[in-house]
Amino acid sequence: MTKTLEELEAAASLVYRHLTPTAQIRWPLLGERTGCEVWVKHENHTPIGSFKVRGGLVALDELRRRRPDLTGIASATRGNHGQSLAFAARVHGLRATVVVPHGNSREKNAAMRALGAELIEHGRDFEEALESCGTLAEERGLELLESFDPALARGVATAGLELLRAAPDLDTVYVPLGLGSGICGMMLAREALGLRTDIVGVVAAEAPTYALSFERGEPVATKSSATFADGIAVREPHPEALERIRGGVERIVSVAEREIADAVRHYYTDTHNLAEGAGAAALAALLRERDRMAGRKVGLMLTGGNIDRDAYREILAGGVPRTTTGIPDSPAGPPGITRTSR
Repeated sequence: MTKTLEELEAAASLVYRHLTPTAQIRWPLLGERTGCEVWVKHENHTPIGSFKVRGGLVALDELRRRRPDLTGIASATRGNHGQSLAFAARVHGLRATVVVPHGNSREKNAAMRALGAELIEHGRDFEEALESCGTLAEERGLELLESFDPALARGVATAGLELLRAAPDLDTVYVPLGLGSGICGMMLAREALGLRTDIVGVVAAEAPTYALSFERGEPVATKSSATFADGIAVREPHPEALERIRGGVERIVSVAEREIADAVRHYYTDTHNLAEGAGAAALAALLRERDRMAGRKVGLMLTGGNIDRDAYREILAGGVPRTTTGIPDSPAGPPGITRTSR
């Protein structure tokens, strides 16, 4: 057993104390739609409806061992990362403070509060929320946890381990790309199992920072991340994640808002599963590359199903939701900080 596999097995043992492995299912209607054999990894079926829960459990376990006197953590999020940390903080008896931008998903905000997190609204997008969170953590003496961290990647790699063990002959796996824990986790799983599976990252065309950075070989920030797929709405790549991605990802595909919305709808019609925008991005990318992937065996990471009801209703009616964050000079919310009690 390789060192990487040993590490991932240890992470999986920890994760499985709190959740069971999720399913990977071959869906015939998706196969007809895409022209290839499609296996969907259903991370929309975890206790928080997202793959992120795995990373939070592993990261906080590691942090608690390193700092047994720790009383609380803080992090910026668009929702799923915050739910993950709130879930894990409750396991460890810690306080969780999360900072979200104004106009963030109401239903994700409600879920974080229900898990016991203190929720603070600040800024117009994730990056502005992150900047505020660093100051807040220092003022309160909290441990700041970023949305990308090696421990988070090891945790979410357990999902990749499950998928690639169940279907080791996949030609390609498509993975939505936010800050990078999910795709870096998939690379860890591939390495641990000694496979040659191609890994393709997927970004929103309205939030292309990783696609631009991958192409140019250096970090490229963007002025906006105006996509309704909030899990991949970032303006700046994480340097460590970018380095790993450049060394192990086959390519990065950009998909339009209409394509993401169509993919959310296809998941409903073809599988009767709920997919949020970021969760559906992998299917959108496969459909964009349908001719290229014809006849192959492909994996899709359905990373989450936490989509607000109003947005989902609009998509099912054939529309495309408009984002209320990630836009320069957006009227999404007032300046300054808004605190919301637990």
